Amino acid sequence: MTTPDTDATGHAHGYITAKDDYLKRLRRIEGQARGLQRMVEEEKYCIDILTQVSAMTKALQAVAMGLLEDHISHCVVDAAVAGGPEAEAKIKEATDAIARLVRS
Repeated sequence: MTTPDTDATGHAHGYITAKDDYLKRLRRIEGQARGLQRMVEEEKYCIDILTQVSAMTKALQAVAMGLLEDHISHCVVDAAVAGGPEAEAKIKEATDAIARLVRS
């Protein structure tokens, strides 16, 4: 049975033990986005805005890398231990996620 903190197979998400940390980081990033909007509204210097965009991008990348690490160490490892098509699907899913992160 799927719940908000489990996947379709009923396994808990890998990030669940650090959920509060991720939420705190994401709220901080949300604040950075509002700050960027304010900077544009106030017509701040371009380079200052770009500096803040870079900081926000790095913060998002850190969240993505943490989620990816949690996914691999929990979801992918569990699937690999179980073997079969689920393992292959989880590995492909992780590989695709890495490819998306590399392109961004």
